[in-house]
Amino acid sequence: MNQKLDVFAHVLPINLLKNIKQDVPSIIEDNLFLQIPSLTDLELRHQNFPQDVKQIISNVNLNPEDYFDAEKSAQMCWDANEEMLQLQKDNADIFESVVAMIPMNNLDESIKIIREVSQNPSLIGIQVFTRALGKSIADPEFEEVFKTAAESKVPIWLHPVFDERKPDNNLTFSWEYELTQVMYQIVTADYFEKYPDLKIIVHHAGAMVPFFAGRIKYTLPKYYEDFKKFYVDTAILGNPKALELTMDFYGTDHLVFGTDAPFAVMPNGATKEITQAIDEMDISDTQRNAIYHNNFINLLKEK
Repeated sequence: MNQKLDVFAHVLPINLLKNIKQDVPSIIEDNLFLQIPSLTDLELRHQNFPQDVKQIISNVNLNPEDYFDAEKSAQMCWDANEEMLQLQKDNADIFESVVAMIPMNNLDESIKIIREVSQNPSLIGIQVFTRALGKSIADPEFEEVFKTAAESKVPIWLHPVFDERKPDNNLTFSWEYELTQVMYQIVTADYFEKYPDLKIIVHHAGAMVPFFAGRIKYTLPKYYEDFKKFYVDTAILGNPKALELTMDFYGTDHLVFGTDAPFAVMPNGATKEITQAIDEMDISDTQRNAIYHNNFINLLKEK
């Protein structure tokens, strides 16, 4: 079997954190998930790291545009992308490549970063979040990001964040709703029709969509096939039957290996639990190898 490529793994660039802390001293206390040691401790990250896995790294959801103006946010994203590239080079035994940050409050610079990604073989995509600047990422204000990414053959990594308007957010269920809702908004905005080269990798196995596939088919028949155009990862902390349901909906070629490392299981994430679930799926070895490696390689061919 080829090496397993974990497409959704996170780091926290130290210099980015230091720069934010200068103006937001309580950033760690305000976001307890930032305290996970192996986000920044690469010696710890190496401990018991599976020899047959390499991670594609993206920044944890700490976004400069939530704290700074357009000019500073853009510079921080450029600098953080360079920092992550150096992290990858310094830890090439465990890190394969980098997903870039973009400043959602500076779309001109976001477009420049997308074009840089299209030319840099070590930067393989951009990460966006379900909401930015208090709006859905599918808001027309941000459409140029999707358009440029599609035209530049740059895949988009879609990660959830909370909708801060809601008083009852929780980590277990809210993020899955937010992913599902923004997938609905992207599809009904006709982005896949307008931008046929658009490639979006959705975290957490496509959230609620596979379970409600029948409901989608009969209540949104016009958009049913467009929902299948997303790529989704395996980061649901196990559950082989749920992964089989996910593959049934999206197809063998749109399910990719992702763990959300280093989250969920201390100190380095749930790689063991998720690989065990994939290995227990009732699928062929060819399909399993596609999930672990080949689907992601095929997704990147145009890039």
